Amino acid sequence: MDGSGVDAGGVDVGAMDVGGVEVVVRVLCVGAVVAGAVLWGSGGAVADVDVVPEADVAYHGQVAMTRGLAAVSLTPENHGPDDVPGATVRLVWSVPLEDGMRLPDTCVRAGERGVLCRTGALPAGGRGERLHLAVRLRGAPREVTVTVGTVWNGGAVDHNPRNNEHAVLVLDTGDSYYF
Repeated sequence: MDGSGVDAGGVDVGAMDVGGVEVVVRVLCVGAVVAGAVLWGSGGAVADVDVVPEADVAYHGQVAMTRGLAAVSLTPENHGPDDVPGATVRLVWSVPLEDGMRLPDTCVRAGERGVLCRTGALPAGGRGERLHLAVRLRGAPREVTVTVGTVWNGGAVDHNPRNNEHAVLVLDTGDSYYF
C-alpha cells in the first residue's frame, strides 16, 4: 500500500531502522517497465533529464606568517570536464582571528577562525583569479594550522576532493609553506 490505500505493487529490496521507525525500500515494477520503455523507444536518450556537471576544483598556493600576521595567496583551478560558474573556498585557522580586519571584497568572515571567499567563474581546464588575503591571528602564535577547502563548487560533482582540501602547518618564521 502507498498510504492512500492503493497497492502500488513492487518488490521489497530492503528494510532499515531509522530513528525507531522501520523504513522499507520498495522498487516499483511499473516504474521500471516505464523507464525501460522510454529508454528503448528513444534509442537510449532520455529527454528532460537533469545532468549534474562534474568539475575537479583544486587550490594551489602558499601561506606565510610573521608575528601573528598570516598571508595567504592561492589560485583556484578547475581540471574539468565542466565549467564551474563560481566556487567558495573556506580558510580556517587553528587559532582565533583578530576582530575588525579588513578583508578583500570577495571574502567574508566565517565565525571566530574562518574566512569564506568566492573564486569567480572557473572554466574547465582553466584557472581563476589569484586570491591574496592577510589575517591577523589573536595572540601572535608561534605556529598555526590553516585548512583550505571547498564549501561550494557551483553544484558540480567533484570525484577528486583530495586536491581541494589541504591542511598546512605554518611556523612564525616568515617562510612560505606551499600547498
